[in-house]
Amino acid sequence: RTAAEQLREIRQRTLEFVGRVSHVYNQEVIPRLARSGVRIVNPATLAKRDREHLLKIFEERIFPVLTPLAVDPAHPFPYISNLSLNLAVLVREPASHTTQFARVKVPPLLPRFLPMPDGHRFALLEQVIAANLGALFPGMEVVAAHPFRVTRNADLALEEDGADDLLSAIETELRRQRRSADVVRLEVDPGMSDEVLDLLVREMELVAEDVYVVDSLLDMGGLWALHEMDRPDLKDDPWVPVTQPRLAAVGGDLPDLFRVIRERDLLVHLPYESFTTSVEAFIDHAARDPHVLAIKQTLYRTSGPGSGIMASLVRAAEAGKQVVALIELKARGDEQRNIAWARALEEAGVHVVYGLVGLKTHAKLTLVVRLEDGIIRHYAHIGTGNYNPRTALTYEDIGLFSASPALGADLTDLFNLLTGYSRQRRFRELLIAPVSMRAELRELIRRESRHDDARIVLKMNSLVDPDLIDALYEASQAGADVDLIVRGICCLRPGVPGLSENIRVRSIVGRYLEHSRILRFGSDARGPQYYIGSADMMPRNLDRRVEALTPVREAQLKRRLDEILRVNLADNVLAWTLHGDGHWRRLEPAPGEPALSTQRRLMELALQRAAASAVPAGKPVLLLDS
Repeated sequence: RTAAEQLREIRQRTLEFVGRVSHVYNQEVIPRLARSGVRIVNPATLAKRDREHLLKIFEERIFPVLTPLAVDPAHPFPYISNLSLNLAVLVREPASHTTQFARVKVPPLLPRFLPMPDGHRFALLEQVIAANLGALFPGMEVVAAHPFRVTRNADLALEEDGADDLLSAIETELRRQRRSADVVRLEVDPGMSDEVLDLLVREMELVAEDVYVVDSLLDMGGLWALHEMDRPDLKDDPWVPVTQPRLAAVGGDLPDLFRVIRERDLLVHLPYESFTTSVEAFIDHAARDPHVLAIKQTLYRTSGPGSGIMASLVRAAEAGKQVVALIELKARGDEQRNIAWARALEEAGVHVVYGLVGLKTHAKLTLVVRLEDGIIRHYAHIGTGNYNPRTALTYEDIGLFSASPALGADLTDLFNLLTGYSRQRRFRELLIAPVSMRAELRELIRRESRHDDARIVLKMNSLVDPDLIDALYEASQAGADVDLIVRGICCLRPGVPGLSENIRVRSIVGRYLEHSRILRFGSDARGPQYYIGSADMMPRNLDRRVEALTPVREAQLKRRLDEILRVNLADNVLAWTLHGDGHWRRLEPAPGEPALSTQRRLMELALQRAAASAVPAGKPVLLLDS
């Protein structure tokens, strides 16, 4: 297909998605909320008393922050910020009957859903503004008001090779982008007149194919405001992550994390187990420990001002430790936050670096260097998810803690590659992109497919890379039994005779984002190999990012990974299966078959492990669980 042909097909598919979203919102979400006592009302249909209630809210809280912007020869068309919600307003001058256009931005800091006095009905902010526009245009007749929203190009047009200071260059590009990034999508409501639509299209230099008519709520993110209601009966049961049993306090005393990791490798599964008492505690422990000499860490998506990890890195640097933070400034959507943290860490004495020119550093790595009885020992954490306590509550991820000398040596070499001029090409344990990961993954697939009982199970976010897809097709044709658990994009077609009849693809969609990458090669009889890490099977991950996959060697941890994969493959509640025609179909329990939800089952297993590890204070403890 040519680029134009691809864009036409993408638009057609996108229109189908927009239609499905509108159908679900109008025909399922709104009626179900109404049956549960939560109603979305239109101010125009309300009784006088309710309208007076909304008018008071408008006059006291909304009107003072509104700014109507006229469009005429003296007032150029205003800049419409990315993803902002706006009203396109037509007003008429009574004497001359001339019509004028104005734009009113819906303030993003105000509640999207305004409660009525009974607390069960809600009015949309944009509809309340539209119903009271006369206050903004006194003496004029309001002809029409229609909500609209634009999406701007989020790509940074940055030439890294020519940038003397990458941080300053990205700051400059972000400022430019905020004011001049091209509009690539215009979302409007079905009632918008041709006159107003033509004006918006013309002023934002769009074409008809850039316009999407949305017959439902513009900006579904506003629904989070309803989620804040005190209605636990309409929400998932609350889940508080448990502390990984080997990290639990014994007799009121916190464990020595370095001793625990030194005894044997440790696996933590988020959000079922706690990020705070594992990853954050590890960094905090290292920052406070007088025997720790250095902490080195990659940071891709960071959190806000209260980040415990950032505070620990600052504390470690102020204590005189060698602290290196490799911050990815080009993490899309988090550029400004990462720049702010880079400056704050530099001021505290942290060595801040930005990785390799032309590559994003996506690997999730921490290396702690500690002096123990005159011997230097390395402690490592390698994860599948970001060092972010907020996403750790909603993203399913896995982290490995290890004191393996080979793994520590690999991380030392990798950080030297990222911060200096190393040209390291070979690693002892790690699979590193873009150095050799694709070739090593292809060889793992090929090597496994040679066995009569070949078994491959891969859990990832996306499968796009043509080279690895071909390798999986070849494995299927050689007789390998292949299960793929792909949360997002999958460009492989399973179950095609003569090509992929031995491959099955499923996706788990639930309250948590399935984010971990777990790779298994080998049958139960031969003993499988396992890898975890940050990389998906996509060209961007394998060619244009620094990624790391680590083997998991400990038998108990391998059993834990196998358990996670088996639960995913047994799911008949949250699972969708991909068919050879490219369509996904949701699974349901067969008659008489028990229902199994991956995420609920993993909660149960986490609670069972926590309960099994609990002992009375003061009693000796033998920690057997992984």
